[in-house]
Amino acid sequence: MKPTIIAITGASASGKTLFAQTIYDELLGEFGENSISIIKEDAYYRAQDHLPMAEREQTNYDHPDAFEHELLSEHLTQLLNNQSIETPIYCYQTHTRTDQTTPLNPTSIILVEGILLFSNHTLRDCFDIKVYMDTPLDICLIRRIQRDTVERGRSIESITNQYIKTVRPMYYQHIEPEKSWADLVITKGGKNRMAIEVLKAKIRQLINQYQK
Repeated sequence: MKPTIIAITGASASGKTLFAQTIYDELLGEFGENSISIIKEDAYYRAQDHLPMAEREQTNYDHPDAFEHELLSEHLTQLLNNQSIETPIYCYQTHTRTDQTTPLNPTSIILVEGILLFSNHTLRDCFDIKVYMDTPLDICLIRRIQRDTVERGRSIESITNQYIKTVRPMYYQHIEPEKSWADLVITKGGKNRMAIEVLKAKIRQLINQYQK
């Protein structure tokens, strides 16, 4: 039986990371490390070490072209074929990948979370279950400011400038239309306990089938 791949997408700071991480943490403790894994689309931002920092800072990180979706699709195919992969590690401070990678072995369930997972049809075809986090943009902006100032050392000015220039327009152009591909649309953000329990119940069923 092949692994089941579950994609969780939505706007930046919509709660998708918290939602995915909560499911991962709780089921990992229940079933063990061979049962579930998690992949972040952010790790597949394209390497930009060939560009000066000034040019890296001008990249539109909310456009599908910013991601190496071809590599992510290739890696998911390898996992489906029970092959291990080496996932990239991306640095938000330098705006490029590091020299290190993270090894990942195939598991029964593979969670993939990111903002533009449904924008590439080849990648989209890899997903067995598609989840969309439907969170109002004003809430996303507040969370983004809180996250990026604390975790990524950015100024409020740089965050708001990027939001106006690329984040908001790219949301309407590329991310919101992804909702039509979703099997599940989750409201109330990553702390929606009922949605977490519903998806966990489905995953438990799949893991039990996988382990038979």
